[in-house]
Amino acid sequence: MTYCLNPDCSHPENPSSASFCRHCGSSLLLKERYQAVKPLGQGGMGRTFLGRDRHLPSHPYCAIKQLYLQQSHPKVVKKSIQLFHREAVRLHELGHHPQIPKLLAHFEQRDRLYLIQEFIDGQQLSPRLWQRSSQMEAQIWQLLGDLLPVLQFIHDRQVIHRDIKPDNILQRSNDSKFVLIDFGIARQLTQTAIGGKATIVGTPGFMAPEQMRGKVLPASDLYSLGVTCIYLLTGVDPDEMFDIVTERWCWREQLPAEVSVSSKLTQVLNQCIEPSLRYRSQSARQILQAIGSALPSVPAVPPPSLSQSSIASAQAPTIPIALGVTAGQSAQTAQPNRGQGQKSAIRIDYSRLKTLLAWRRWKEADRETWSILCRLAGKEAGTYLFNSNVAELPCQDLKALDILWHRASKGRFGFRVQKQIFQEVGGEYNQFCDRVGWTTHQLPAEDKALKFTLRAPPGHLPSRRWIGGYSWWQHARILAGRLDECGICDGAASRSIHPTLKS
Repeated sequence: MTYCLNPDCSHPENPSSASFCRHCGSSLLLKERYQAVKPLGQGGMGRTFLGRDRHLPSHPYCAIKQLYLQQSHPKVVKKSIQLFHREAVRLHELGHHPQIPKLLAHFEQRDRLYLIQEFIDGQQLSPRLWQRSSQMEAQIWQLLGDLLPVLQFIHDRQVIHRDIKPDNILQRSNDSKFVLIDFGIARQLTQTAIGGKATIVGTPGFMAPEQMRGKVLPASDLYSLGVTCIYLLTGVDPDEMFDIVTERWCWREQLPAEVSVSSKLTQVLNQCIEPSLRYRSQSARQILQAIGSALPSVPAVPPPSLSQSSIASAQAPTIPIALGVTAGQSAQTAQPNRGQGQKSAIRIDYSRLKTLLAWRRWKEADRETWSILCRLAGKEAGTYLFNSNVAELPCQDLKALDILWHRASKGRFGFRVQKQIFQEVGGEYNQFCDRVGWTTHQLPAEDKALKFTLRAPPGHLPSRRWIGGYSWWQHARILAGRLDECGICDGAASRSIHPTLKS
């Protein structure tokens, strides 16, 4: 199959032999050589495809990243294009490291920006797969031994990754080495388009405290790598392992009974995840020196494998790519037919959200809601949901989320309030945003535009931080339609209460 790269094409699938899209007429080749085979992922800033290079039949596969700008003002477009080419040069230099995907080409075509990168055949990190391993500590040592030199390499070149997490680390199939992907050029372009002030880039839970305030240092990447390690060891969401009262990590208490971690590894990880910069390790070189001779004796551990029967109960391994939203973001747990009686195939514990809302910790509750929506869509926490995901959200869980928000805010917040406002303005998104107090354009640092207080306009929360995709602004219409299908409206939503909310 050949996939049309025109974002407005409603029927992008074409035969492999086609040169032009049979639906919209667009050319199916980039620079007369790169052909999109199938989509792998999509986010608020671009799309990623498995591609084929017709000029290299012996190594045909590549990753195609299509970036689109958030605004169309000529000055913004010009500035973004300049940044695109500048950052692409830097990305090309980083690709000289064997554990960073090579940049093969970058160019503009038909008013869109493209990156062509080396395709990495490997497996994305997942705690559900790692928990199956009997060599957990050996895997963590290997992860540190593989990625700390990569971080030293990029930090020596004045580059900070800013978004290290399991989604952005692949274990390569041919040699079991760990590869670092997604250096965030799309996020930087979006910041430029918005105005250059929004500097918070990263994933909640994995970001260092200083990063949450817009400051990044090499130590910020070390913090994220350390959090990634304890997440893989425990399988517990990072937000649930950090005690905000004592401001310390309680990760060892969350280790499964069958998992043991040596005092040496504990010390190394605690040096990485220290919240205070004063006490945290400052460089990858410093940690490597502290590890000393622990790494050379650790053999390469192959990726955990799944039997065919276990794939249904764990997140399926996905085709990994560099520099984009991962392919796994489109994988979902199989669900029954849509309708009011639809139940989630995933069991969600709402106790943390209930507690946060009871204490009126609206910002943390908003983040927990995002995390729950990701789990319902079969995605890693902190990733974006597309409109197609929204249309398939289980009714029972949508009701649970709406009831919790509606009750805690005394009717001010919740999905049903947003739906009512959307209908009152006749589905006009600009007017809807004005009524609920959101900016019309989605910002990369959405927190700055939100008000986590009961003084916020009705319908202000839960926020839309979780929505992505090329047509992200249509989420209000699609969510309203899904709520109608589920029978969620004033009075009706409380008739069928989620089992976990009855207590």
